[in-house]
Amino acid sequence: QVQLVESGGDSVQAGGSLILSCQASGHSTNTYCMGWFRSSAPGKERKPLAVLDSSGRADYIDSVTERRFTISIDSAKTTLYLQMNSLAPEDSGIYYCAASARCTGTYDYWGEGTQVTDSA
Repeated sequence: QVQLVESGGDSVQAGGSLILSCQASGHSTNTYCMGWFRSSAPGKERKPLAVLDSSGRADYIDSVTERRFTISIDSAKTTLYLQMNSLAPEDSGIYYCAASARCTGTYDYWGEGTQVTDSA
């Protein structure tokens, strides 16, 4: 089993920056793919933003996201990050991290999410 706990969500002004963290515990995630997702509200669709494979290669959902967001992981591969810059009101939502043991696009473990809101 893998436990994932997100943190770092906050109320942010448009144009601001934020770093989200996702702490993994339990079974090692060294060989897992890890990703960040966003939903507009609890129970709504979780849309992928960025994924990091086990070799450290990052994929982003689109070029706009890639220009503003950076996914990374620490050297111990226990904490996943999402650096978000130039935040806009449409970036508001619940941000989830997830882990995929087989890197098939299906995620086996999810965190509870952290909320990002536009402070306007």
